[in-house]
Amino acid sequence: MLHIENLNKSFGNRKVLQNLTLHVEPGEVYGLLGANGAGKTTTINIICNLLQGDSGIVKINHQPVSEATKKIIGIAPQENLLYKSLSCEENIKFFAKIYGLDRIKRRQRLKATLEAVNLLDRAKCPVETLSGGMQRRLNIAVALVHQPKLVILDEPTTGLDIEARYEIWELIKQLKNQGITILLTTHLLDEAERLCSRIGILKNGRILAEGSIEELRTCIPAKEIIVVQTQEEEKAIALAIEYGFTPRRYGNDLAFWLTEHLELKDIIARFDGIAIDSISRQPVRLEHIYLELTQKC
Repeated sequence: MLHIENLNKSFGNRKVLQNLTLHVEPGEVYGLLGANGAGKTTTINIICNLLQGDSGIVKINHQPVSEATKKIIGIAPQENLLYKSLSCEENIKFFAKIYGLDRIKRRQRLKATLEAVNLLDRAKCPVETLSGGMQRRLNIAVALVHQPKLVILDEPTTGLDIEARYEIWELIKQLKNQGITILLTTHLLDEAERLCSRIGILKNGRILAEGSIEELRTCIPAKEIIVVQTQEEEKAIALAIEYGFTPRRYGNDLAFWLTEHLELKDIIARFDGIAIDSISRQPVRLEHIYLELTQKC
């Protein structure tokens, strides 16, 4: 559905995208992860034909990006693209008209789109009266009104409380089940882990790694990770290294990579002679992979 090959973009002497290559398959949710300045916004702007790349190939549904491909893209930007004094249905009708839908089609898509985001009962309500989560769902509805082949969701749950976030996650799952192709950008690694079929980790305009969660786990040679709390950290690190554990810092946490699954009693035995306050076990998660890849490059 989306094909990007060796895409480059510079602003003056600053290289924002460097041979960026990624492919989003039809019907999948692809997560594009990266810190601020990694190149996510520039990539989206080029996909939407708002910027031109310096070199490289960008195709949507086998068509080179152009004015024509804008009609097959829907985008829900991080800042809601809504007129707050207008009602939900007035917003939908307005954007449907911009996309060139005739009156009959606009009427059909109004009901279908509001149903899709569970806002049909709020059709007459001004946007300013809606909760943050409802506004974000309406923002996604606007992106869906013209039945695009590719939907871009840019940080769709930023600033939402946990209940509203769950609502958006369920909506994204429903869209995926309907076969809609989604490019999702997010800073929330648990969000990407829950929703995305494949993930690309972006830094300095390059994809460092790409694949499913299981495929990305091969980037870390560990079967599981333990977090150890102790006042004798230097001794714990020295002992752990003797047993082949790889030490890592995740914030203030002292962690170790285990290359095999061990019984808890065997893990505790490795730290015999050290005062241990607690040991917790974790699977290798996306946050571990992301930090390992982005911090070493």
